[in-house]
Amino acid sequence: MKNVTNREVEKLADATASRIRDTYRDFTVLGAYPVPRGGIPAAYAVAAAMVGFGAELTVVDNPAEADIIIDDLIDSGSTSERYALQYPGKGFFALLDKRSTPEFCDRDEWIVWPWEGDAEGSIDDNVVRLLQYVGEDINREGLKETPKRVAKAWKEWCSGYLVKPEDVLKSFEDGAEGVDEMVAQKNLPFYSHCEHHMAPFFGTVTIAYVPNKRIVGLSKLARLVDVFSKRLQVQERLTNQIAAALQDSLQPKGVGVLVKARHLCMESRGVARQGQETITSALRGVLLTKPEARAEFLDLAR
Repeated sequence: MKNVTNREVEKLADATASRIRDTYRDFTVLGAYPVPRGGIPAAYAVAAAMVGFGAELTVVDNPAEADIIIDDLIDSGSTSERYALQYPGKGFFALLDKRSTPEFCDRDEWIVWPWEGDAEGSIDDNVVRLLQYVGEDINREGLKETPKRVAKAWKEWCSGYLVKPEDVLKSFEDGAEGVDEMVAQKNLPFYSHCEHHMAPFFGTVTIAYVPNKRIVGLSKLARLVDVFSKRLQVQERLTNQIAAALQDSLQPKGVGVLVKARHLCMESRGVARQGQETITSALRGVLLTKPEARAEFLDLAR
């Protein structure tokens, strides 16, 4: 997480004003449309910096009337691409472009601006806006602590991003002597959230592997499921990530993973089909290439 200071905002605004002046040398007055919400303080910071370059930047309310568009941050680039399609020919400028400023922040680092307050406060504000968007009374007694609870809950639901699979897969040679039959755990429960709607999906995971001189602590298989399920996911990726992590860490003779799950994004919206179960599998090594081993695993998983 990167907390941007007011002084850093001034420097970023000066640099942005310089880029604008270099691009529009023949202009003394430019109309700028600020992208809601972060673009508004960014535009006024750049306008103040433009004075030093002998130019005037005026903030306008309609992007069609603007010469340029200003935002506080370019992250994935989707916002700038959207405005480029809607308003071709208008320059897009931002105080910070995470794609090209590794010296300022990491590409995946979370940026918190001075006008957002602290990190916790910025999350709370966004939850409040979501409650307003769906039509709730944000002053209702039952909702007073909701923003903080939501932030805390999502921190837990997505805690898998903070854990590396290799850190939980502690393996042993002691005890693996002569073990060449399938080791399996069946119906490990998991809870995750789909990356398309951020809606829950949940179910069970069955994992099996055929050791190759090393075994893993049994509790570690459940922990491995948590590492990948406590992220925004799709079921197909989740299944393959678990299999790949086991394969990379243990180098076993074979790995099998079968996931059964219900998806609330399908059950509670859209087609609204309740009780449907999605099944995915990932097989490696002998569990893929040897029919008898494959059949043994799939029979176990059923």
